[in-house]
Amino acid sequence: MSAPVQVPRVLSIAGTDPTGGAGVQADLKSIAAQGGYGMAVVTALVAKNTHGVRSVHVPPVAFLAEQLDAVSDDVEIDAVKIGMLAGREVMETVSAWLDRARPPVVVLDPVMVATSGDRLLDADAEEALRGLLPRVDLITPNVPELAVLAEEAPATSWGEVLAQASRVSVAYWVRVLAKGGHLDGESVPDALVDGSRVVEFTGARITTTSTHGTGCSLSSAVATIVARTGSWEQATADAKRWLAESIAHGEDLRVGSGHGPVSHFAGLWARGGLTTRPTAAEVERDWWDAVADVRAAIDDLGFVRGLGDGTLSKEAFGWYLAQDALYLRDYARVLAEASRLAPTLGEQAFWASGAHGALVTELALHTDWLGGVEPAAPSATTTAYLDHLLATAARGDHRVLAAAVLPCYWIYADLGERLRGLATDGHPYRDWLLTYGDPAFESATEQAIVVVTRLAAEADDATRDAMWRAFRASCEHELAFFAAPPDGTV
Repeated sequence: MSAPVQVPRVLSIAGTDPTGGAGVQADLKSIAAQGGYGMAVVTALVAKNTHGVRSVHVPPVAFLAEQLDAVSDDVEIDAVKIGMLAGREVMETVSAWLDRARPPVVVLDPVMVATSGDRLLDADAEEALRGLLPRVDLITPNVPELAVLAEEAPATSWGEVLAQASRVSVAYWVRVLAKGGHLDGESVPDALVDGSRVVEFTGARITTTSTHGTGCSLSSAVATIVARTGSWEQATADAKRWLAESIAHGEDLRVGSGHGPVSHFAGLWARGGLTTRPTAAEVERDWWDAVADVRAAIDDLGFVRGLGDGTLSKEAFGWYLAQDALYLRDYARVLAEASRLAPTLGEQAFWASGAHGALVTELALHTDWLGGVEPAAPSATTTAYLDHLLATAARGDHRVLAAAVLPCYWIYADLGERLRGLATDGHPYRDWLLTYGDPAFESATEQAIVVVTRLAAEADDATRDAMWRAFRASCEHELAFFAAPPDGTV
């Protein structure tokens, strides 16, 4: 495929739907919703509504060829989505055009089985469709359509779906977007299958009657996003997230008395922009996965390993505690500022409680571990971390500040979950390791995650990005803080 483009020019080759929920009408909306410029070549004129099809008129294939050539002779096409192809002659005409035009991205939604389960194509047409598959990059069959392509009975489990998708992918040298919507259960998994390589995407079933045109909408969205980004995995994930949001708001449109359409522009109408706002759960997962490298590096530090197995020297441990006491002093001030900036009483109370807890911990460090001795001056690492937090607080956005302080909860709780399991009798730092298991700190960490991820999910794109960068920077400062104590084992 060619290099990604900012505004993909995407051609839909499909039938019509006068109610606008499926076919080229749905494709054009999906393309626009993903930031593309949509074009359409009509393969069939369909008289239908939200209850079903009444009749189909297929124009002469010579006219179909003229439509296709008229577009490609003039417009550079970045992606093609193919939908309803009624009959062998139509498929052969489209195949011949693909050979001439060579579009860089081709996605085929193989319309072969009606909702009722009836086959829409005769054996001759099905064979012609199979001849089209090696000319496309991705096919998006539902469970019954995948079974037809695999020449097997419809799958009844997700494992069977994946197995059929892999066999079809290998047989026809094509990627398969396997879809689990026809299976029973509350989850709706999808998977991008390329031979033996499988990338799965989770999803939850949405209770609604607005499911008309979902296959058309998903396939055209994927075609557009992959032309814009160059990534099949990102295109699939983004299109799936967008479609879930569109399905959830479909009933708001009040179109028809049968199975209504999805609301293709629900997200754009609500907030503007091209990206779908993530849920809090997605923010939590994505941010945590994105700092897996930092977490692994912390686990691999000599200081952390020595603290866990008890070989850490008292000098190194004492140095760390002294710096931690200095850090907590200003960290309490940062949390107090987060409380002052927070817009709700609940958030104000939560961050104020955190500030109090940081001061109590500092006093405990002085009294119980440092013997009341005033710690030395802060190290360069401690100073850098505090400068980052204090500068973030000074900028005055409570959302970015909340993201910046979150790692001091989350990273410590995650590390502590493993370290406290090593607090055996006779361990020189047993009492310290057990402090990680404090139920109050665990609860506070869970609440901090809930607060910050909700703020990120509700934020605009620019603010969410600033929050992520502040969170990542603090995670890196946590790594540096654990790496700063002088090496030393007993």
